[in-house]
Amino acid sequence: MTNLSPVAQAVLDATDYPEDWATRIRVAAALRAAADEVAPFPGRYPMNEYMEGFREAKQSVYHQLLAIAAELEGFAE
Repeated sequence: MTNLSPVAQAVLDATDYPEDWATRIRVAAALRAAADEVAPFPGRYPMNEYMEGFREAKQSVYHQLLAIAAELEGFAE
């Protein structure tokens, strides 16, 4: 197995499953599902400054979760 970033390794260590390819794929799929729940498609309505900042924060978390998922799948090393 390749070396993972500390964040990705912590996510993998949090599972009770042995570290193998199937576990990485399952955990990555769970992270992608969580990312979709955190930041669904933004609405097309005008936003004030507060809501715009809130949406940007959610998008940041979304992209971080997807980056961890990609690393676990081996696409970003």
